[in-house]
Amino acid sequence: MNILVINCGSSSLKYQLIDMKEEKVLAKGLSERIGIEGSRIKHKTTGKDEVIIEKPMENHKVVLELVLNALVDSEYGAIKSMDEISAVGHRVVHGGEKFATSVKIDDEVMKALNDCVDLAPLHNPPNIMGIEACKELMPNTPMVGVFDTAFHQTMPKSNYIYPLPYELYEKYGVRKYGFHGTSHKYVSLKTAEILGKDIKDLKIITCHLGNGASVCAVENGKSIDTSMGFTPLEGLAMGTRTGDLDPAIIPFLMDKEKLTIEDVNNLLNKKSGVLGISGVSSDFRDLEEAAEKGNERAELALDVFVNRVKKYIGAYAVLMGGADAIVFTAGIGENSAEMREKICAGLENIGIEIDSEKNNIRGKEAVVSKDSSKVKILVVPTNEELMIARDTKELA
Repeated sequence: MNILVINCGSSSLKYQLIDMKEEKVLAKGLSERIGIEGSRIKHKTTGKDEVIIEKPMENHKVVLELVLNALVDSEYGAIKSMDEISAVGHRVVHGGEKFATSVKIDDEVMKALNDCVDLAPLHNPPNIMGIEACKELMPNTPMVGVFDTAFHQTMPKSNYIYPLPYELYEKYGVRKYGFHGTSHKYVSLKTAEILGKDIKDLKIITCHLGNGASVCAVENGKSIDTSMGFTPLEGLAMGTRTGDLDPAIIPFLMDKEKLTIEDVNNLLNKKSGVLGISGVSSDFRDLEEAAEKGNERAELALDVFVNRVKKYIGAYAVLMGGADAIVFTAGIGENSAEMREKICAGLENIGIEIDSEKNNIRGKEAVVSKDSSKVKILVVPTNEELMIARDTKELA
């Protein structure tokens, strides 16, 4: 059974074709600059050279036509015909309160996705465009929606309700939703597998640390709290996003800087985080390099990021009455030994002891805690595409 996984952004589309018999990637690719001059697709079939397809791509339907053609191409394709694609799994960022699990997509689900657009105006529209394009091109192929927010629907109400007038939750759904759920679910399940334990017996803190970053408390296999909130802006300091912020700063800056709502939104989402503090970059590799050369603001930005992650780890360890494992994943979590070590430093009092030698790895599964550490520390590369494919296989 071959599953095609689609992840649509506003001007990009990532895809993987996975053979679910062995959970093996047959082909994968990335389309960039959709609707913009210079659009192209990087396509790679396993065992063959990468090809770059450069053509005008005015919308997601055109891109998907080119992707499907690439998959069946006699020279660089992975399959002989479209009939070999059993189902399509779509990443959807926001499912609101409507979806606590992945679902087979029908007209009712499409209506619910459109109802959630107000909650994720930047993310859900391209997700919907991708689904509609696939339905048009592959009308007889089952489609499944897998939601970033679904894993967090197990949070108790006391953890997701904001201290605002309750009617704002009832009228507009203003509450914590959480994101990166597919990643947090995958790495927590993988952690249980690595430790040889039943996930229902574990308390795990998962740290998805990339340009967008979040921490999640996973108790007995269920998310009970997470750092991102109503939008992906809450929580940790990120590449360009503020994370937690005193809300009174917003009207203050609007008055002082004569900012519009659009200006503020742009400031908080695209000009802040470690980029805003450092003035150097939102890429943590650039910041580490600048800090090594003595750039104090770059060092400060890294320290702010580290402190925020520490605070959430500590808070979630208390919330769950302890932790059995801390897991690092995503770009920074998987690849930066330095950041993992900085985050764990000083947490020995709650049983977290990292082993510098074991920690000297990049991008592979490993237990990196000292043998004496009460809490296991793991590096687990995330695989959201495989998680989407597994849910799609189960439903389709």
